[in-house]
Amino acid sequence: MNQFKVISLLIISFSLIIDLSKADLPKPPYDQYPDVEAPYYRVRYEASTQKGELIFPVKYTLWIPPEVKKLRGIIVHQHGCGEGSCKSGLTGAWDLHWQALARKHQCALMSPSYEQPQKADCQMWCDPRNGSNKTFLKSLVDLGHLSSHPELSEVPWALWGHSGGGHWVGGMTLLYPERVAAVWYRSGVPLLEMNPERSNIHPYPDISEQVLQVPMMCNPGTKEGVTDKTGRFAKVWPANEKFLIGMRRKGALIGVSIDPLTAHECGNQRYMAITWLDHCLKMRLSKNNSYKLSTMPLNDVWYAPFLEKKAISENQYTMNKAKASWLPNKKISKIWESYVTDTAIKDTTPPPSPTNITLRGNELSWEAEADLESGLSHFIILRDGEPLAKKEGPKNKFGRALFQGLQYSDTPSFPLQEMTYTDTKQIKGKTHNYKVISVNTAGLKSK
Repeated sequence: MNQFKVISLLIISFSLIIDLSKADLPKPPYDQYPDVEAPYYRVRYEASTQKGELIFPVKYTLWIPPEVKKLRGIIVHQHGCGEGSCKSGLTGAWDLHWQALARKHQCALMSPSYEQPQKADCQMWCDPRNGSNKTFLKSLVDLGHLSSHPELSEVPWALWGHSGGGHWVGGMTLLYPERVAAVWYRSGVPLLEMNPERSNIHPYPDISEQVLQVPMMCNPGTKEGVTDKTGRFAKVWPANEKFLIGMRRKGALIGVSIDPLTAHECGNQRYMAITWLDHCLKMRLSKNNSYKLSTMPLNDVWYAPFLEKKAISENQYTMNKAKASWLPNKKISKIWESYVTDTAIKDTTPPPSPTNITLRGNELSWEAEADLESGLSHFIILRDGEPLAKKEGPKNKFGRALFQGLQYSDTPSFPLQEMTYTDTKQIKGKTHNYKVISVNTAGLKSK
């Protein structure tokens, strides 16, 4: 590397460090967030006053599996509108369940956090044409430098978005379909035609052939206009339905998974979303060091009418496919049937065992990965072969009990849960033997 390149990289690194300086923190609620050190990385950009550029500050936090030499993709977990949702994005990269998906496919996990004031127009970030597409692309370059993974700016994207974040991931899919491996819309979708009630939301009139090759899944809660037609979020399902029909008429690989338990909160959707994205990434990411996406196989397609809970194989389906969910195969269709019935997707695989168990005095600590299918619920601590304690997370009012807790926009609670336990009942002078067991949200225990 010549002297000019070394100086350039030093300038980039120094400028990013200044950008993250504690002396220039944003105003609450965006000034409380986890610190970063490898394998976590963060960049922050100030608001721009230039036309067509992002008018809000934004942080992008990235996690990269330490064992990965070269990334195959990036999973983007995008929060929704409002201060609460935007703030929740500050912990998304630490989510052990989403990390399990990223690790399996040698992907990075990114969680943006747009510093939007509560009453500001969130369309100024969740419509990527207002400049958030440019900052996102810039972050991939800058985070690639910080993490020594320059391929980050080239890899495919798997996109998950909640509410306004659904609008954002949809917009990015319509703008950059050649980069998108799969997209999950939790409640929010982009518009294909003008809505007279929302003059600040502009449609995406052109749907390219590449867009139609991207597997997509809409995921509204049943109380967002399906069973509750008068509540605050009653217009979500009609918007989803219009988008679904418009895309299905064009032949798009899109379906809908109605959450039977929720309104706008994310609930248990991750158990379907992560499983579905896992399948899509397996089918679409290249295995030969190329970043060109493969097409989804079409030899075992299933369909289901939008509001029904039973899927039918393509060769037996006789109803209108423009009003039916596209499901990639029989296995996913059966998982989908369980989810839309009661979200209780079956799991027979125990979680990975905890590692690096350490005792210092009476303080026990360990590390653990989440189960891909069912996440991580809690830990059981054994002393001398007998149960000593259960280490749980905060109460989850949005769905299954998760060790890291669950915020409204599907991210861990802050401050982050620590994998530690203090044994206040040690017997002085006696050597104890400790073991830790992981338990997933399906109740299965690790070895």
